[in-house]
Amino acid sequence: MTLVFVYGTLKRGGVNHGWIEQQEFVAEARTVPAYRMFDLGGYPGMVRSADGISIHGEIWSVDEAGIAQLDVLEDTAGGEYERVVVPLEGEQATQRVEGYIYLRSVAGKRDVGQCW
Repeated sequence: MTLVFVYGTLKRGGVNHGWIEQQEFVAEARTVPAYRMFDLGGYPGMVRSADGISIHGEIWSVDEAGIAQLDVLEDTAGGEYERVVVPLEGEQATQRVEGYIYLRSVAGKRDVGQCW
């Protein structure tokens, strides 16, 4: 099982939640203040940023098949997102958690703050 931080449409109530709803919800969480989140047109992209803030999201425990599906959804093979270790604050700070970082340009995109 892999712990995955989700911050957008995969969260509970999100339009893509069906991709992980059979997995196990662990906790709400927030990243260390090293990221920004942008509206990419119906879904967000989290990017590393020197003037970053803490992004709010959820941690899910996801099995191997689920990770493979998420990698397809996030187009890791096509270079839209990369799954990386995402450092968290608070109670989850000591856990190894992965998340999806947006790799393409966010020029002209709207910064949506801490929560999608």
